[in-house]
Amino acid sequence: MSPVTSTRALYALWGLFWLLMIVVALADERNNHYIQWWEPLVWEVSSCIVATCWLALQRRVSKRWDEYLDYPARWFGKHLVWLPLIIPSFVAAVYAIRHAVYAMTGEVYEHKPWGFLLFYESIKLLLFTSLWLCIIFGFASFTLWRQERERLLALQKHLAESQLAQLKAQLQPHFLFNTLNTISSLMQVDVERADRLLTRLADLLRSSLQVGARHMTTLREELKLLELYAQIMEERFAGRVALIWNIADDALPAAVPAMLLQPVLENAFKHGVERSREPVTIRIDANCRDEVLHLTIRNSGAVLAAAPEMGIGLRNCRERLEVIYGQRANLELVQDGDGVTAHLTIPYTHE
Repeated sequence: MSPVTSTRALYALWGLFWLLMIVVALADERNNHYIQWWEPLVWEVSSCIVATCWLALQRRVSKRWDEYLDYPARWFGKHLVWLPLIIPSFVAAVYAIRHAVYAMTGEVYEHKPWGFLLFYESIKLLLFTSLWLCIIFGFASFTLWRQERERLLALQKHLAESQLAQLKAQLQPHFLFNTLNTISSLMQVDVERADRLLTRLADLLRSSLQVGARHMTTLREELKLLELYAQIMEERFAGRVALIWNIADDALPAAVPAMLLQPVLENAFKHGVERSREPVTIRIDANCRDEVLHLTIRNSGAVLAAAPEMGIGLRNCRERLEVIYGQRANLELVQDGDGVTAHLTIPYTHE
């Protein structure tokens, strides 16, 4: 709630309060034959006019006391210290209005002696002022809490974006160095294949720069990058790996963090293909169930360690998921028969 909205809500509540007071006063004196119908209206309206003037003044000067909202006793003290001025001025103004209105109608306004009247109005004003100060304090405290909360959320968003930028800055050199090492291993033994890999690396870098400029992308775009990376790795491990793609059509528009899956696929090549003497199958699956995007990358020919340690790539992926989704996303590695499966779950949203 903004300060303007808070002030409007306070005045709306104030108006309803005085409307109720007027209705009650008219109802109480309806059957009193010694009082004319308009007299209760004059009494309450005169009090309302003067009290509203004091409220408007309070709203104008209240900002200077907002710094004491964390110290309620001091905040209330700053307001109540003005009661010795408010009480006599309120009584004088209210009864001046009533006498003037009665005089204009040719009537005489009669009331209790001034001493009793001042005592009675002082008690009533003390209770009335305390009630409304509590309401005003509640509105002001809630508004301050909302502003602090919005500032905190903005700060958290800024920190999260900074953390994501740092994680992506870690990931891109890591990805580039690993790919260049792959090409370097072929330079002395197969120049034609190395040249082919360099061309595909250029395509991959061009695409990754376009996608990497955003924090989020579609699974469709993410898979294009993944296929380019897979082609490079298939060239390196020719005859030793086969990839199977099983992607549901309804999963393609899903929003995913940019360049999220490449480290996971790289992990399958590193721990599956590189360490296996037998041909390895890598299967990539994606589907949506119950508003959740499920992504799995399974490689055969690997055994998960009893206490597996994630490298920089997978650790980076897990940290990015936590920053973006909190506990709603997950990345886990599990032993799956004769292979290892990386299973990612992400809330399903459209990019």
